[in-house]
Amino acid sequence: MGDLIDVAAVGEIAPGEAKLVEAEGREIALFNCDGEYYALDNDCTHIGGPLCEGEISGDTVTCPWHGAEFSIKTGEVLGSPADENVNSYKVHVEGGRILIEI
Repeated sequence: MGDLIDVAAVGEIAPGEAKLVEAEGREIALFNCDGEYYALDNDCTHIGGPLCEGEISGDTVTCPWHGAEFSIKTGEVLGSPADENVNSYKVHVEGGRILIEI
């Protein structure tokens, strides 16, 4: 197990929303998908668009710059123009806090 970094309080992010957080110098998009939390690198693998600002539909986020689609749960590319997955991080919820495993 990697280091657990405290990034937010439970309830800070409404279901279907995302928030930009920082963990050990990395910008990470933290998503609330039906009460479950997921974390991805914030930069789209196409040209670096901010995924935390993307449109969320179910468990998919669409990059606001060029429309690449990624799975919020895994970081897998679901739609072009991106052709590389985005890094995902394991998320833990403990004592009302959201922690990301780095």
